[in-house]
Amino acid sequence: MSEHIANTERSVTASSSMRHEEGGWPKDVDPSEQSDVSRFRKKAEKDEEYKNAIKDLGPVIGQCLRQNNTIDIYEEYFEGDAADHSSEPPSAKGLAVFRDPNALGAQGAQRTATSINWHPEGPTKIAVSYSVLNFQDPRFLGSSRMPLPSYVWDIVNPNTPDVELLPPNPLVCLRYNPKSTETLVGGSYNGLITFYDLRKPGAPTGRAAPHDASVIEKSHHDPVYDVFWVSSKTGNQCVSVSTDGQMLWWDTRRLADPSDRLLLATDAKGGGMVLGGSALEYNTEAGPTKFLVGTEQGVVLSVNTRNAKQNNGIAVFDMGPGKHHGPIYSIQRNPTNTKFFLTVGDWTARIWTEDLKTPIMTTKYHPAYLTAGCWSPARAGVFFVTRMDGVVDIWDYFYRQNEVAYSHKVGDSPLSSISVQGHVQGGGRLVAVGDTNGTVSLLEVCDSLGSPQPNEKAAINAMLERETKQEKNLDLREKELKRSKNLEAEAKQREAAEKKDGKDEKMEELLRMVDASFLAMIKSAEDDESKATETFDTSGQPEAEGK
Repeated sequence: MSEHIANTERSVTASSSMRHEEGGWPKDVDPSEQSDVSRFRKKAEKDEEYKNAIKDLGPVIGQCLRQNNTIDIYEEYFEGDAADHSSEPPSAKGLAVFRDPNALGAQGAQRTATSINWHPEGPTKIAVSYSVLNFQDPRFLGSSRMPLPSYVWDIVNPNTPDVELLPPNPLVCLRYNPKSTETLVGGSYNGLITFYDLRKPGAPTGRAAPHDASVIEKSHHDPVYDVFWVSSKTGNQCVSVSTDGQMLWWDTRRLADPSDRLLLATDAKGGGMVLGGSALEYNTEAGPTKFLVGTEQGVVLSVNTRNAKQNNGIAVFDMGPGKHHGPIYSIQRNPTNTKFFLTVGDWTARIWTEDLKTPIMTTKYHPAYLTAGCWSPARAGVFFVTRMDGVVDIWDYFYRQNEVAYSHKVGDSPLSSISVQGHVQGGGRLVAVGDTNGTVSLLEVCDSLGSPQPNEKAAINAMLERETKQEKNLDLREKELKRSKNLEAEAKQREAAEKKDGKDEKMEELLRMVDASFLAMIKSAEDDESKATETFDTSGQPEAEGK
């Protein structure tokens, strides 16, 4: 054995990182805002350096494109046949149950799970707001009897909440910020807007007090039934609706005063009716300035802040037979075609389009009152509705439109809220359902209800467009019938007026004849009298001369 020694160079290592924000876009450009992207592209295309770079890189890019066209670089070697779930019977199974940890004592009542919102980054957590919506219920008049917390649950651990939110008043709605997933905004029963930042230190582990809250004098005067984050550069803008008839815009960096407000009136010039907002929908794909509002009067409102000159940007949908017979509890755009949207209220769910003021499709009347509903994020023709008898109905318009595809009995308590995890690119199988006892049930639907079907998107879009065209034709036919009826009524009025004018002319002619006859009689009498007088004078004069 011999000892060998070798000198080697020392290897020095260091940890380093590089921050890459928003896909390489400049900091002042929001890539989710179409106007910012188009403005930046136009500005870049006018730059001389950009033009020179395009000219210099053109031949290189052309060579790469020719190589790509020669060889299929996107070939998938191990792609198997897609599983066919069309013949699979629809089904759903329960995965977990999240119960409200706050017991209300011996009163025998529980808080309602008023809203459910999934974490934007995946099926990991759900934020649930809890409140008692019974107005002036004597069991909860004392503030000490009303539990305030709402919770963020981890779906892996249904026994203990992951985070306990401590609002100053019970929350009716709660929503994650899609840009900053550790922040939430909530709407309270007394009209306050509260902002939560789960990253802020200082609070005990697992508990979060509001980072900021609005002032009650400048907030809503009724419960805030829905709140949405609005697309903006900073990601701090949100909007809320309430049954007090107001729609308020907020900046979470300064909640002391709303940044803008809108009165939900049918006529901005006066004389219209103020409607209370009970549901809100906002989707950036439909437009960053477009909102849909469902009201407690059953009327749908479309709000476009860009067209504020026309009735403050408010367009009122059908206020006649097409509206719901009660409050609209849910309103949501179709995830694959945002021109169409779903409303849930009374005993029916209705599908609308922005091009018409009347619904294009309506479900049959359900056996129980509907309380909530939403589209499937993965399938274009599937939507869910919850009922007062504890049943979830799943409609599959790609399969049939006249009957429910599948009904799942969740429990005996009335259901109050529903949310499906996922987006257009994935998800759609996990469904969270809340009831009036504060219990949230996590369901998993089968592949046939949660996985996109072949040609489904095109078929559903064609069906909705066909129904839209049919409704337009019916609307046009109705207008033509009304126009023809109006023309017939005008013709009858004109004919009656002409007949009346003819009768008046005949009467005038008769009066003229009577007057002429009367004058002729008078003249004849005068002539006879004058002749008699002359005869008397001629016969009496000679007698006087003879005497």
